[in-house]
Amino acid sequence: MTLRLYDTATRSVRDFVPREAGKVGVYLCGLTLQAPPHIGHLRSGVNYDVLRRWLLVSGFEVTFIRNLTDIDDKILVKAGEQGRPFWSIAYANELKLAEAYRALNVLPPTYEPRATGHIPEMHELIAKLIADGHAYPATDSSGDVYFDVRSWPAYGSLSNQSPDDMQSAGDAPERGKRDPRDFALWKGAKPSEPADAYWPSPWGRGRPGWHIECSAMCWRYLGAEFDIHGGGLDLTFPHHENELAQSQAAGLPFARFWVHHGLLNIGGAKMGKSAGNALDLTYVDSLGVRPVDLRYYYAAAHYRSVIDYSEDALREAAVAYRRIEGFVQRAAERVGAGQLGALPAAFTAAMDDDLNTSAALAVLHEVVRDGNTALAAGDDVTVRTALGAARAMLDILGVDPLDPAWTGGGRVDDLRGVVDSLIALALEQRAQARGRKDWAAADAVRDQLKQAGVVVEDTAQGPRWTIGEQD
Repeated sequence: MTLRLYDTATRSVRDFVPREAGKVGVYLCGLTLQAPPHIGHLRSGVNYDVLRRWLLVSGFEVTFIRNLTDIDDKILVKAGEQGRPFWSIAYANELKLAEAYRALNVLPPTYEPRATGHIPEMHELIAKLIADGHAYPATDSSGDVYFDVRSWPAYGSLSNQSPDDMQSAGDAPERGKRDPRDFALWKGAKPSEPADAYWPSPWGRGRPGWHIECSAMCWRYLGAEFDIHGGGLDLTFPHHENELAQSQAAGLPFARFWVHHGLLNIGGAKMGKSAGNALDLTYVDSLGVRPVDLRYYYAAAHYRSVIDYSEDALREAAVAYRRIEGFVQRAAERVGAGQLGALPAAFTAAMDDDLNTSAALAVLHEVVRDGNTALAAGDDVTVRTALGAARAMLDILGVDPLDPAWTGGGRVDDLRGVVDSLIALALEQRAQARGRKDWAAADAVRDQLKQAGVVVEDTAQGPRWTIGEQD
C-alpha cells in the first residue's frame, strides 16, 4: 500500500509521491520563541517526528527542516517588558525547547535555522516580488513593504476562502497599504522597539515580517519545490496562506503537500500563554506522568484530531502505556531484548492510511495481549516474536521502552545503578525474612518500597521491580 496523506490544499487524502524518488523534503513551522514551550506546542514536534520515522522506515531519505522564529512582535514586547535584549529571550527559550524535545525523544532535525540568519534570502525574495508587481514599499515613510494580495488571483486557495470575506491583516497600520488585507514582508524600524531589532535593507532599516521568513528558509534548505510543509491547523491562515502566495508569486512552486495537525485544547479553548492555560513538562511531571507517557498520549490520537486535554485522559494513557511497557520488560527478561522484528501488515496499512496511529495502536495492543498469553504459557518462541513486533511498532511511535532515550545515559545511568543497589539490598532483606517465615517483616519491606514508588512483583525467575503503580 502507498502512503496516503491528507493535503489541506486539495482537502483530500492523496497518494504521497515525492518530488524525487527515494527522497523527501519536509519543512515544519517551529515555535516563535517569546516563551518556553507548553505541551500544546510539543504535540507538533511529536506528530511530525512520527511522520518522519514512518518515512524513514518506509525507505526514504528525509531532509527535515524545523525553523525557529527568533524575531517577532511578541518577542519584542517581551524584551521591552523584561528589559532584556530580544535575542537573549529567544535563545533562552530555544534551549528550553531543545531540552523538551530531547525529553520526548523527538529526533533532531536535519537543520534548525533561525529567522535572523536568513535576512539576505528574504531581501532577495522581496525584491523579486516588488519587481514583478506583487509587492510595494509603503508610501507613509514607515519603511514597511507589503504583499499586494489583489495581485495574486489564487490568494485564499489554501484556506478555501475569498479575499472579499477576509478581515484586515493586523500586522501593521492600514495607512500605508493599498488594501487592508495586504500583509507585511518587511517592517520598518520603529522608535518604540528595541534599538538593536533591525537590519539594513534597500527599503530602510527594519526587520522581517513573520511570513517571509519561512518562504526564505524553505527555499534556502529545500529548494524551489519540496514535498511536505507542516504545522498546526491554526497556521493555515494567515501564515501558510501568505507563505504560499508570496512564494508562488516569486516563482517558487513551493510545497506539494500541506499536512496540518490538530491542536491540543484545554476546556475547549486553544492552549496558550496569553490565555493563561498553558501547561508544561514540569506540570506533567508533578502528576507522576513521565515524558514517555505524554508522548504515548499524543500518539494515541490521530494527528489531525483535536485533543481536548484532561488530567484523567492523560493518566489513562499513562496506565495503558505502562501495560505495554510491562510486557516488553517481562518479555526481555525472559527471552532477551533481541532486535526489532517485522511490522505486522495491519500496522503498516494503518500507518500508510494517513498515519492512522489509533488503528496502529489497536494492532500493537493485540500483539501485546498475545505476548502476555505466551508469557503465561511459557511459550518462548511466541514471546520472542511478539516482543520483536511490539518493539518495532513502538519504535515508529518513539516509545520503545528499551530505546536508550528512555533507559537513560550519563548521570542517569549512575543514579540508576545506585537505585538498583539499594533496592537489591531491600529485596535481599525481604528474601531473608521470607526464608525465616517472618511474613510481617517481608510485607513491611514490600510496603515501604511501594510507598517510595517501587512496585515488587514475584515471578518464577525471582522478584522484579518497576517504578510506578501496579495495575
